Amino acid sequence: MLLKEALYYRQEESKVRCLLCPHECLIPEGGTGICRVRRNEKGKLYTGIYGKLSAIHIDPIEKKPLYHYYPGAQILSVGTVGCNMRCQCCQNWHISQSSPDDCFLQQYTVNDIVNTAKSTSRNIGVAYTYNEPGIWIEYVLDVARQIHLAGLKNVMVSNGFISPEPLDELFTCIDAFNIDLKAFSDKFYRSVAGARLEPVLTTLKKIRSSGKHLEITNLVIPTLNDNDEEFLAMVKWISDELGSETVLHLSRYYPTYKMEHNPTSPTTLQRLAEIAGNHLLYVYVGNIAIRDYQDTRCANCGITVIKRSGYNTEIKAIDKNGACTSCHTKIIVV
Repeated sequence: MLLKEALYYRQEESKVRCLLCPHECLIPEGGTGICRVRRNEKGKLYTGIYGKLSAIHIDPIEKKPLYHYYPGAQILSVGTVGCNMRCQCCQNWHISQSSPDDCFLQQYTVNDIVNTAKSTSRNIGVAYTYNEPGIWIEYVLDVARQIHLAGLKNVMVSNGFISPEPLDELFTCIDAFNIDLKAFSDKFYRSVAGARLEPVLTTLKKIRSSGKHLEITNLVIPTLNDNDEEFLAMVKWISDELGSETVLHLSRYYPTYKMEHNPTSPTTLQRLAEIAGNHLLYVYVGNIAIRDYQDTRCANCGITVIKRSGYNTEIKAIDKNGACTSCHTKIIVV
């Protein structure tokens, strides 16, 4: 595979230590890290997915999901292969759990992406998504910088398992993040995702302190992360550490990849959404339509300010200053 020298690594004799994510893989000659895409060739670390995409589509921004960032807009969405987690319930496992040699990947230059983004009607920029964008940071940074120069926006949909230094560099050009907070249990992260919880919490706090737009997604899986006590601890942590205005998306689980649990019941999602709503101002439910958890309502007077039906979005009661037209309370929407 065609290789480009990677960022964030150091040599350790004949091996290389990747410093991109908290795994810090020590990679022998000819080997790859956990992500399957970063390879040691003669004592240097290379990425094998620079500019190689498995998917490129125009999506509604709500599909990321981002409900409070340019609602109703379109965004060019790109992805490749590989991931630094091993989630047994991954819906995109056919690309995330693959290497560059396993899939057909189409080469796109930085200019290809920028020109496509600029020429697409109602498009606000580029979303790095579908598989974990942190592991293809070299391409993300190169594209995102040019997207900014073109006056457009950059969105990253991530598992949040990234080291502080590369995250700081992403802050120079990424405008909005949706981070998948899979559970509030290190045991879950280790057994289901092959990772750890604490680095993800660190990422969330750093994003919040950076001033970048942040929304969180939690996939609710029966018997694994739907315990009321653990869920309550998670939403309290979000409220205390990130702020009660932090947007939380609860997503319904369906059996996929290596996991065969029953789909999450609407009753469970309703119950957890109600728990979250006691601590957070903006709670939504995805993968299933549950009344009262699709639209955005003013946290003060309760009127619907953004109406949603599927991916159709209508801004109904927000003025040019971003406030509710009824009571003039500020709505946390970009």
